[in-house]
Amino acid sequence: MNLSQYIINDVKPLNYNSKISELQELFNQLTWSHLPIQDDNNTYLGCFSETDAHCVESDKTVNDYRYTLEDFYVRDTTLWLDVLEAFAINNTNIMPVLGADNRYLGYYELNDVISLFNESPFFSEAGGVVVIEKGINDYSFSEVSQIVESNNGRLLGAFVSKMNSDLIQITLKISTGGISDIIQTFRRYSYNVVSGHDEDRYLESLKERSDYLNKYLNI
Repeated sequence: MNLSQYIINDVKPLNYNSKISELQELFNQLTWSHLPIQDDNNTYLGCFSETDAHCVESDKTVNDYRYTLEDFYVRDTTLWLDVLEAFAINNTNIMPVLGADNRYLGYYELNDVISLFNESPFFSEAGGVVVIEKGINDYSFSEVSQIVESNNGRLLGAFVSKMNSDLIQITLKISTGGISDIIQTFRRYSYNVVSGHDEDRYLESLKERSDYLNKYLNI
């Protein structure tokens, strides 16, 4: 997925000799969490955060607080999933984009990158979501795929949604049809099904038995 078409360059980075008051004024006009800063050679230096901008003296220059700059960015060749990770790690809603020569090319907006995620088959294709978990040393993605495909399912996406020292949790998006058989196969392979699907006949059977037992006990 090529992100280069989403690079925005409508606001140029501030020079490091700019006044903090100018920085504060820009933050008041924009909804950005950070602003990119460059030197006299147009080389990217880092980002100044909105929080820091309102905690320093407005008559000083950006260079006076250069130590506060946050050095995060992505390349114009960075894959979109890595770009999304960079947004999350740095808690920002804009991401500076640099070329191979470290020159500033523009920035990505968080909403644009998230919209690409929403357009991926994981979200856009019809299917069911199943969340499974197993011991961290016992699971296998190849086994997970085999279970889905051996039951005539099609795996539209999978990611590790939770992990600790003992367990790993995997969220699956599976094409509709036969999900009940897939879920039961996961159970036979000792996977705990954390979140199933409406087609899960096993859960329906347990519920029917529970209702029958309650009715019997109440006679």
